[in-house]
Amino acid sequence: MPQTPNTYSGGSDVLLSNLEIVPGRRIKTHLGIVQGSTVRAKHVGKDLLSGLKNIVGGELKSYTELMQEAREEATRRMTEQAELLGANAVLNIRYSTTSITAGAAEILAYGTAVVLE
Repeated sequence: MPQTPNTYSGGSDVLLSNLEIVPGRRIKTHLGIVQGSTVRAKHVGKDLLSGLKNIVGGELKSYTELMQEAREEATRRMTEQAELLGANAVLNIRYSTTSITAGAAEILAYGTAVVLE
């Protein structure tokens, strides 16, 4: 399946894109909104080291890794939901982050499941 620069297959047969359309492809069936989420908590030891980093400045690499893993998990769950509906693509994908409690955050991935010709 040819992919445009704004698409990603994520190891699945479902095409993932942040675009509303895929150039050169026509939407055959609109299946609705799909979503996937995960709630992740900070590791206490890493949290202490990150607190020190806040004082001197710089990237909080442990948090960057945590958020990347959370986005990948949320995307995987969204893709699985799309597959269950019979979609071969999820378009207009967006991500949202919410603080659940001190030290824990939810990552939500959502988009529109479709069947492309």
